[in-house]
Amino acid sequence: MELARQLTAGQQAMMAIGGAIGTGLFLGAGLTTSAAGPAVIVSYLAAALISALLCAGLTELAVAHPEAGAFGVYADRYLSPFAGYSVRSSYWLMQVIATGGHLIAIATYLRFWFPAVPGVIWILGFAAALLWLNTRSVGAFGRFEYWFAMIKVVAIAVFVVLGIALLAGWLGVPSPGLTNYLGDGGFAPNGWRGIWAGTVFAIYSFIGVEIVAVTAGESRDPAREVPRAMGRMIVGLSLLYLTTIGLVVGVASWRTLGVGESPFVTVLAASAVPLAAGVMNFVVLTAALSSANANLYLCSRMLYSLAKAGQAPAPLGRLNARGVPVVAAAASSAGLGLAVVLQAGWGNTVAYTWFFGVALFGAMLVWLSIFVTHLRFRAAMRRSGGRIERPIPGSVAMSWLGLAAVVAVVASTAWIPSLRVTVIVALPWLAVLWLGYRWSARPSRMAVSSSSSTKA
Repeated sequence: MELARQLTAGQQAMMAIGGAIGTGLFLGAGLTTSAAGPAVIVSYLAAALISALLCAGLTELAVAHPEAGAFGVYADRYLSPFAGYSVRSSYWLMQVIATGGHLIAIATYLRFWFPAVPGVIWILGFAAALLWLNTRSVGAFGRFEYWFAMIKVVAIAVFVVLGIALLAGWLGVPSPGLTNYLGDGGFAPNGWRGIWAGTVFAIYSFIGVEIVAVTAGESRDPAREVPRAMGRMIVGLSLLYLTTIGLVVGVASWRTLGVGESPFVTVLAASAVPLAAGVMNFVVLTAALSSANANLYLCSRMLYSLAKAGQAPAPLGRLNARGVPVVAAAASSAGLGLAVVLQAGWGNTVAYTWFFGVALFGAMLVWLSIFVTHLRFRAAMRRSGGRIERPIPGSVAMSWLGLAAVVAVVASTAWIPSLRVTVIVALPWLAVLWLGYRWSARPSRMAVSSSSSTKA
């Protein structure tokens, strides 16, 4: 049995948006703005450009190899078996951690209405709901995630209208004019270092753009649907982020934004619009749920791919009658349990920052691998004289530039106190990968896994 091919380009694009538009923007934007000030607009633009560089090479790879393991399969094929294992495992682990971070954010948002209810209660309840949803057929999942993500897009559009009205002074509140952009330290109060630090934070908001490559394995027509989905996603996502963050720092002073609640809620709470803050809090809640839902999907598919390659226990590669890797989905819910432990021990703010920093390292390791894999893919095509079905002009130069940018992002976290965990976790993370690969590569283990996978 194979994964069901039921996803359309629209569902693929909205699933990517669902995975990307989440806590990185709605909650993490407070961290980004604290670093860069109003110049956070430039930070998001830089992060969008790095993401576009990634999408160029990834589109070529996904069209050439539309498989569930996506960039894990590509790395295995063009780099080495260890690289393929490392990419799959890192992506799975990163998404597991990111999913836990989304649940921490959910607990933070619900404190707006229910301050006396322990966050652990919300985390446990929503974890069970998400796990159930990820056992449905991929077609039903795609439709649900499409509309889930659409709520975010529509809400952001409404926020844009309200933000413009607030800036213009049309809602009974005096217009701030350019005060919040240029006052209180100027447009870039922390200089270029602050802008780059903001870029390091902002790149987290674009984690999830690579989901289009993962969904290629369940796309109805990868050669046609993947480029369309990738283009729609990166252009739409960039415009949404730049517009909304520009309005956030225009309406409210950058010093008032943090991670205690969503900056979007902070902005609307200060307006005269009835119930606006409550409605926006509902929106950011659904945004976090949508992102957690999409991340759990990604985790299960990547773990399924590892099992099919004989690099994880064979039962993780089994599908139910609907063509869904249920066992892999259940195993991928580990991050949900981790969220319960950390939230109970350290509270929402500290736990979220920890999840943020650790997931960032995993994501950047995967992005780094994608750039290198694309360069090797292009070199292999030149040597063999092979035809690239959907070539993107300048994609090789883009991958070199993106590679340098990602290295700079990871190195920079050593000088950002709240993100120092990103470099601290690097050696333990790589050690776990090496040990896991050694375990999976044992002849007896490979023989058992391969035999079980064949029977499945």
